[in-house]
Amino acid sequence: MVEKILICTDFADGLHRLTHFVPNFAAGSIKQIIFLHVVPLLDDGIIPKVGVKQIEQAQARLSAAINHSLPEVEVKIEVQSGRPVETILSVAQSHQSELIVLGSQTHSLLAEKLIGSTMADLSRQTTIPLLVLRPLLIAAFTAEELALRCQHLLRYLLVPYDGSETSDFLVQQIKQLAQKQPGRFIECCRLCWITDSRLPTQSERDTLSQVKAGLESAGLRVEAEFHRGSVLTEVLELAQMDGISAIAIASGTIGTFQEWFVSSIAADLLRQSWCPVLFFPSKR
Repeated sequence: MVEKILICTDFADGLHRLTHFVPNFAAGSIKQIIFLHVVPLLDDGIIPKVGVKQIEQAQARLSAAINHSLPEVEVKIEVQSGRPVETILSVAQSHQSELIVLGSQTHSLLAEKLIGSTMADLSRQTTIPLLVLRPLLIAAFTAEELALRCQHLLRYLLVPYDGSETSDFLVQQIKQLAQKQPGRFIECCRLCWITDSRLPTQSERDTLSQVKAGLESAGLRVEAEFHRGSVLTEVLELAQMDGISAIAIASGTIGTFQEWFVSSIAADLLRQSWCPVLFFPSKR
């Protein structure tokens, strides 16, 4: 069960809007919310300095979270100077966060390699699930739409599956979350096995049925189906058409040198999907 979330914002991503929706998170069984903003160290002279004024301004912008807090939800504001990835990992560890929420712009692999990616760096250094939200999506939502999104953060997951070790790991992570939840944080999953142009084999059909049964044993409602076509295209289309809360994925190559040479559907989804993406880093 995800009860403790860490929401990281640089303000450009729009995630600071979520400070107004603490009651909606509470309705979705969230018990602890940490809002984090990392202020870059000021490069003023030989020794970098802490931007005291910038910290005060960020704390003021996030103060709405405290104003909307409830007795049943612990809400904290963390504004620190430092490097983003190191600070996020430190705060997540100190508060025992179970989900890290962050924004990510769409960009290419080359651009990511040149300018860096907080999400990619985090994925290499943590096993905490990451929920990646697109800033333009947050900006487009009305207050009513954001309220529902916060209340039903991961209610309906689209789960691409292909019988691989990575997809089995993904299913296991979702099953473990479902087994631990006292409420209905995750209610249903849509399992989707996409082949190129061929019909699925009987072995693949049997495997998908077994995976479906395993998730159902954890109390989830599960739809399981085969599709033919491009994996990336089909997943993005399904995410748009069926009211999906998030696409669930896993990968062991995102942000690594190997990604230059191995095609990664997970990485492509993180870069191109407008639907929120729930990413489970592989265990190390």
